Amino acid sequence: MSFPSVRMRRLRTTIALREITNEVELNPTDLVYPIFVDESAKNPLPIRSMPGYYRLPLNQVVKEARQTLEQGVKSIILFGVPSKKDELGSEAFSENGIVQRAIRNLKKEFGDTLVVISDVCLCEYTTHGHCGIVKDGKIQNDLTLKVLQKVAISHAKAGADMVAPSAMMDGQVRLIREGLDDTGYEQTAILAYSAKFASSFYGPFREAVESTPQFGNRKTYQLNYRNSREALREMELDLDEGADILMVKPAIAYLDIIHAAKAKFNVPLAAYNVSGEYAMLKAAAQNGWIDERVSIYETLIGIKRAGADLIITYFAKDVKSWLNTT
Repeated sequence: MSFPSVRMRRLRTTIALREITNEVELNPTDLVYPIFVDESAKNPLPIRSMPGYYRLPLNQVVKEARQTLEQGVKSIILFGVPSKKDELGSEAFSENGIVQRAIRNLKKEFGDTLVVISDVCLCEYTTHGHCGIVKDGKIQNDLTLKVLQKVAISHAKAGADMVAPSAMMDGQVRLIREGLDDTGYEQTAILAYSAKFASSFYGPFREAVESTPQFGNRKTYQLNYRNSREALREMELDLDEGADILMVKPAIAYLDIIHAAKAKFNVPLAAYNVSGEYAMLKAAAQNGWIDERVSIYETLIGIKRAGADLIITYFAKDVKSWLNTT
């Protein structure tokens, strides 16, 4: 049958009809809220390229997480800004490192009511700003693996529910899984940044954690954004190595990768709505070019519609208050 018997607009006539025929719903529990904790900060430090976002001192992380929980968001991911850096990134695996202390404070305060995820990488901790050990001007994959393993174990020891290796080193998931299992943390999950592309949308994050590479770029280890089959292969390898959740990063320009991964892999899938995506929407909203709430909500729905089960997003704390107004 066709028009006039079939009238697609019938189910769009009222708000109630549109709501009962929604194909995709967005809930606060679908979201993960990133927190930057700065070892040197005495007060929240605004991030110039991320309006409304801050690097927090350690003593304000619990307060921030409590506000997140009050909005129905059950998960946070921690990024550390250490007071000192070196070639090895040794503060990343220090027992008294800024992320380790933040994890202990959060788990002491909230226990199992808050899922604490820790980013496992070296770029924030190294003087050169790369995600791995550098020797003779090149990133040393296998030397980096043992360091990443130490970082993940230190986070698990502090109480992290999940570690998220983001360095894009070959074999990192396997080495981390083995290290966690061998040290008694077999229940600590791995959220793998499996399809992390060499993207131009990371600029504000690099400002936030002072991780801009001091030479070259990250294209020798992050994915070529022209390639989708390579991304799926990376995800398959991480799954075989022991990943519990796979991730695509960034999100908006990679919805096809999210969709393909959802069809191929029968595991939870995360997408990272990254800092550059946040900055673009914020800038357009501040200039009055878009409706902020509706545009952000539409963006997050689009990411979920593509297939993401979890969305890491800097908008996470705002969404609950918007759900009934969009």
